[in-house]
Amino acid sequence: MKKNITSWFQAGSAWIWLNAGAVTISVAMVFGLLAFIGFKGAVYFWPSDVVSLRYQLPGYNEQTLIGEIKDTETVSAVRVRESGVELAADKDFVERHLLKTGNRDVTGKDFRWIIEDYVSQMQKPEEILVLERREWGHYYGYLKDVLERGVPVAAERDLWSEVQRRIARANELHKKISLIEKKKIGSINHALEQDRLQRRLLELEQVKDPTKWAALDKKRAELNQQYDRLQVKLESLYKRIERDQLIMQSMDGSEQSILVSKIVKAYKPNGMHVMAKLWLYWENFVDFISAEPREANTEGGIFPAIFGTVVMVMIMSIIVTPFGVVAAIYLREYATQGLVTKTIRIAVNNLAGVPSIVYGVFGLGFFVYVVGGSIDDLFYPEAAPAPVFGTPGLLWASVTLALLTVPVVIVSTEEGLARIPKSIREGSLALGATKAETLWRVILPMSSPAIMTGLILAVARAAGEVAPLMLVGVVKLAPSLPIDGNFPFVHLERKFMHLGFHIYDVGFQSPNVEAARPLVYATSFLLVIVIATLNLLAVMLRNRLREKYKTLES
Repeated sequence: MKKNITSWFQAGSAWIWLNAGAVTISVAMVFGLLAFIGFKGAVYFWPSDVVSLRYQLPGYNEQTLIGEIKDTETVSAVRVRESGVELAADKDFVERHLLKTGNRDVTGKDFRWIIEDYVSQMQKPEEILVLERREWGHYYGYLKDVLERGVPVAAERDLWSEVQRRIARANELHKKISLIEKKKIGSINHALEQDRLQRRLLELEQVKDPTKWAALDKKRAELNQQYDRLQVKLESLYKRIERDQLIMQSMDGSEQSILVSKIVKAYKPNGMHVMAKLWLYWENFVDFISAEPREANTEGGIFPAIFGTVVMVMIMSIIVTPFGVVAAIYLREYATQGLVTKTIRIAVNNLAGVPSIVYGVFGLGFFVYVVGGSIDDLFYPEAAPAPVFGTPGLLWASVTLALLTVPVVIVSTEEGLARIPKSIREGSLALGATKAETLWRVILPMSSPAIMTGLILAVARAAGEVAPLMLVGVVKLAPSLPIDGNFPFVHLERKFMHLGFHIYDVGFQSPNVEAARPLVYATSFLLVIVIATLNLLAVMLRNRLREKYKTLES
């Protein structure tokens, strides 16, 4: 038996099984982590039931609480007693619930912990209404009446149908207002800013030609007229949107008047069947990936962060690929293989291990202040003292990440070039092709799968980096996207939002930690999906290239 075990180890079978077991455990851990994040993030969109309960602590009056139970945990009774709550002497552990009560404008807080032992009469009334608001978070309560310009709606009407219809009307008006403010007025403001810069440039160049100044005056007058007309439309829309109000009763019995224009959606989760909840779940998910954030990023969607992440990664890929490939070609095909080349390769490999924050500091000091400041001095003197490219922005974030990931592309491309048989090069040269033609028509196409592998690794690392981006362009909330309808359409100098920084900001900088926690899981899972999608596209392209040149390699 001992001899068989010894021969088994000597044959290497034990190490094969050990490696297989390690890989299996690693894969299980990765998928387990993704499943955990995915589940926690998916729950965020589900319309949970709302409970109404009686709660009375010793020495306090009984309260009626309304809200969603977000979490349940068992804690030490000592910990509860230290907070001033009386418990039975034989209690070692107690169960408590995290109740999202909403109504922050009324009670001052969204969440509270309640102890199971002091809860009674827990119910789920179907008439409880949940309002998702543009400000102050969720509201939980009972609908009492609907007002139109201060006058109650006729009693014979169905109030719930009136609420839905008026919220839909308010949302349509919000879309019109947003279109005017962000698109039309935004375009006019952009044109006015360009007009100001042109005037400043004429002043710096001491241009006295009256025709040029007259043309600018005429253009400004037209822009101001357009702006005034849009302002009149905005005033009319704002008057129309503030027409309706809801009279709501909160859990303490008080009544509040809530403008319908402040409500995003309203629903009765306790009275909804499964299909209705699934539809609302889908609506919540679509809003999450298509809307803008609200309430210090703890409410609303994350579309600007998704957009900024994808655009930054695409620009980074366009920058890093040619530089990495050219460097690898020189090191493998042209440079003399000696001490200097070995030293360069060691330096490239060491660069891959430099902490990312160091790249951020370098990007801020060199790209932003030196390169960007020089660009401003040469091409944008009229904008001074306000910087254009001499401030963190999308371009410098992309260049910094390209510098961070270029070692990965160089190493991967070199490995691909080294795998190409020497006979293929010699055959091409023997047929009369020059070295450049051999490189361009034979070597590069055959090494393209390795180039794509390097790009895949670069995208995976760049999309998840946060530390350097905090110094070179990422912000908590960007007022406008880096790509819009204003010439030149792609604004590389603008700051942008990023999914990774959004997770950091919501998770660690949010004033409302409990409200932000599920959003962190949802955003994290979405970041994984974005990275996986970008990598999948690159993998598909790499596989096609690999199949195309497989016969040549063999």
